[in-house]
Amino acid sequence: MAEIVKTSIKSLPLVYRGKVRDSYAVGEDKLLIVASDRISAFDVILDDPIPNKGKILTGLTDFWFKELDGIVPNHLTGIDPESVVAPEERDQVKGRAVVAKRLKPILVECVARGYLAGSGWKEYQQNGTVCGVKLPAGLKQSEKLPEPIFTPAAKAEAGHHDENVSYEQVVELVGPEIAETLLAKHFDGPKMFCAAAEENTGVLSSSRGDAYCGMLNASYNLKLRGVKAYIPEYPVGTAAECADMIHDFLPIARAVYGLNHLKIISFGPRPLNFLACNAPIQQLYNLGVEIEENSELDLFEAFHKHENDPRIPEVAADMAAELGDGNKKPDILPKLAQYELTLLDWIEEHKGYREFVAIAGKCWPAFQTQFGFVPCYVNSRLTGRGIPVSCEVDIYGALSEFIGTVVSEDAVTLLDINNTVPADLYEKEIAGKFPYRLTDTFMGFHCGNTTTKKLAFCEMKYQLIMARSLPEEVTQGTLEGDILPGDVTFFRLQSTSDAKLNAYVAEGEVLPAATHSFGSIGIFAIPEMARFYRHVLVEHHFPHHGAVAFGHYGKAIYEVFKYLGVDAGEIGYNQPKGIRYPTENPFAASRR
Repeated sequence: MAEIVKTSIKSLPLVYRGKVRDSYAVGEDKLLIVASDRISAFDVILDDPIPNKGKILTGLTDFWFKELDGIVPNHLTGIDPESVVAPEERDQVKGRAVVAKRLKPILVECVARGYLAGSGWKEYQQNGTVCGVKLPAGLKQSEKLPEPIFTPAAKAEAGHHDENVSYEQVVELVGPEIAETLLAKHFDGPKMFCAAAEENTGVLSSSRGDAYCGMLNASYNLKLRGVKAYIPEYPVGTAAECADMIHDFLPIARAVYGLNHLKIISFGPRPLNFLACNAPIQQLYNLGVEIEENSELDLFEAFHKHENDPRIPEVAADMAAELGDGNKKPDILPKLAQYELTLLDWIEEHKGYREFVAIAGKCWPAFQTQFGFVPCYVNSRLTGRGIPVSCEVDIYGALSEFIGTVVSEDAVTLLDINNTVPADLYEKEIAGKFPYRLTDTFMGFHCGNTTTKKLAFCEMKYQLIMARSLPEEVTQGTLEGDILPGDVTFFRLQSTSDAKLNAYVAEGEVLPAATHSFGSIGIFAIPEMARFYRHVLVEHHFPHHGAVAFGHYGKAIYEVFKYLGVDAGEIGYNQPKGIRYPTENPFAASRR
């Protein structure tokens, strides 16, 4: 149809006709917003419309709302605009309208300005400022500013100019609480607060920022409103220092956002006697995580439905290429490929509205006899692709792996804090070469779930422990190899049986020393490990599994735990030498 200059919808009450958009009431709590083809330039409605301009505007709006969905909340309802008007009026809304929530607007347009142009240039010529922000003298029209500035504008009625205002005027307009903590309350995403330091004496009398006072007020209001937010160790700084704080916040924000969009899929109950792998469900939902619990029979059925999947040869070939010379069990690869496709298809079919998935699987004892292999290598491949998989239905282990994955933006692994390093190995490979006592070291081990990317070498073998009691041919599929040396962070988030969150985090390294053992395994060194083991891991009843991130991420992970609501007193770490744990006997000489 021809361009639409002015809508004439009679089936709904007209609420407001703006410069470009017309709004109609849909019940008491929704609005139909229609983008016309009118042109508004410098707050003047021009006589000549542009055909389909309204459709283009609506398309752009829809694109960005979808792109930012889950990061920034919006007012859209998802209701088809054509469904709320009379049949003869549908042409007026098709492709150019949305049905939105009817909200109370805050009549301030928030503008981040990087160039000196438009109304900003006009104000600068008169006062040397833009929205009250003092700028250097001698700038030219359309010149790039030394740094982006916040230049809000008060929204005007149709036919009138929006008015540039200062931040202080915005505060007067909407109130300081709306300008600060109330915005955080209604922002459905990770939040951070810091304050801009006063940088020079020249502005103290005219535009002092009250950095300390404002930060204290904000922190008080956040507590009062029950709003979680990240506040840096020293939350006051220059623009460059605040930028560094924001950079430090990014991995924390990724973790918080990720958990609110995570589904953990489990298969089967924990193995017999593995009480440490119990998973109190309440705290998962408190963290924003969805959990889908399935039977092993469900997985078994799905696996058999993939028996003749035409994709199996391609996946098996990819496995062979990844293993290279370590492909010692080629005959088992088609079954492993079948299992991998089963899990990937299950994820796509079951993740629903969730963006991310982690898996907690029961990998023994019946898995081998029924499936005919062990799942270790497939677990390692999925983990390497950013889909954490835990063994032994360790749901909080999978949760911890996921946190490490999004914080580090790299693959993680889940290992047993397994066994001591033999004294002769320590004396031969470690003593005098590295600054660690024997009690600072241990072996982190699991059957074969660590991605090939994090192994110094790898081979496909059978599972030695299970082969002690089962036929060897059903224990094929484990990935063996020593873990690459380098920095690591060992950590875990856990719920106690009475639904109380606790956690630990410790930084250390994997030493470049041969393990002389089997499975995915490495020799780990954590300063003061013996005391950490006794007074954190044992004292606070943590399970044997710990998540491992490859690099030092303790600072970010510790802050993630605090943001999630773990009491700081319940976050264990390896105390430096000379600092006593609360439960450490001051009269007992610990082994050194």
